[in-house]
Amino acid sequence: MFRPLELFIGLRYTRAKRRNQFISFISAVSIVCISMSVIAIITVMSVMNGFGYQMKTRILGAISHATISGIGQGMEDWPLALKAAQANPHVKGAAPYVEIQALLQGRATAGAMVRGIDPALEPRVVDIGQHMVHGKLDELTPGSWNIVLGQDLATQLGVGVGDQVVMAVSEMRATPFGGVPRMRGFHVVGTFTMGMEQFDSGLALVNIQDAEKLNSLDGPSGIRLKLDDLFNARPVAHELADQLGPVYQVRTWDQDNANLFSALSMEKLVMFIILSLIVLVAVINLISMLMMLVTDKQADIAILRTLGATPRSIMAMFMVQGVLVGLVGIGIGVGLGALLSWKLPGIVKWIEHVFHVQFLSPDVYYISEVPSRLDWSDVGWVALVTFAFSLLATLYPAWRASRTQPAQALRYE
Repeated sequence: MFRPLELFIGLRYTRAKRRNQFISFISAVSIVCISMSVIAIITVMSVMNGFGYQMKTRILGAISHATISGIGQGMEDWPLALKAAQANPHVKGAAPYVEIQALLQGRATAGAMVRGIDPALEPRVVDIGQHMVHGKLDELTPGSWNIVLGQDLATQLGVGVGDQVVMAVSEMRATPFGGVPRMRGFHVVGTFTMGMEQFDSGLALVNIQDAEKLNSLDGPSGIRLKLDDLFNARPVAHELADQLGPVYQVRTWDQDNANLFSALSMEKLVMFIILSLIVLVAVINLISMLMMLVTDKQADIAILRTLGATPRSIMAMFMVQGVLVGLVGIGIGVGLGALLSWKLPGIVKWIEHVFHVQFLSPDVYYISEVPSRLDWSDVGWVALVTFAFSLLATLYPAWRASRTQPAQALRYE
């Protein structure tokens, strides 16, 4: 009459009755534990995805997707390399640059990476111009000896817009007293903040021609590229390397930051494995509930066996209830976890505002706010792993139920 019979009886056992209210309570606790574990995993994974995305976005806001450079200090025939790069259909922007390590001196002294740029071409590659606090990149005109500093770097030097800093580079100048570093005064015309300590406290921008003169270069150090898709960086780099020949080298953003992004990926994997152990704790409640249910239903199992139910059918009946508890817990956990991940940045800001605390200090961390980025593939993996654990948890109690002997079970009934 009822098909399938195992599903019907399994669903019937999930209904609370007077004599198995405690079992129903344990079942509810199992659902809550599974839901909480799923919420925790989804939220943590979303936060880690948010950190990874923010770091990629902010790093790629100050660096390029790919870089063409010469084998030595400069580039041979760099206009040819620039033309070849611009001809590639995946390259959306290209800009030459000069990059030198320098010592800056204002009211205090600090080391920095000084990048010589072409203000007209630089916005095609990076978006530093969108993060200017004071001034504009257009003020970096040739021969003006102007400089733009990261906001934290300007604070370290004790200077602001309108002040002067002295730059010393490793290029030596011959004097009657021996070789001394080349030095030049620059006028501070702007500051920027990228939200990452790496750039805000360690990067300065000057005009590319001024940088070439100061470092005695005949041309740029390399060419920076922006691609239509940052994940096309490696194929495009291989294509350009084959086209340009061995006198040039092409590096990608993930090669320059390989250790950082590898560490993020490894940390995400390890956190997923560790947090998955929380599901095992929830599954223990599920096993306990099913074992008590099997004990409580000994007489029912015996009657079903005498009516012709096979051990496989009995096993399936109890697996249905365990799987149902797991599915309900997963459904609630996925829904609340996705909602919490979506609203988490706002919740954290509210907590910081109400309790006057700051969870992430920009002096310590790359970013100053808690990010969250929900990835549905991660949600799918969490749901799949939790369902697998729930399914495995039902096997032993269901197997014990299928081994019930009718004569022994009905002896004292």
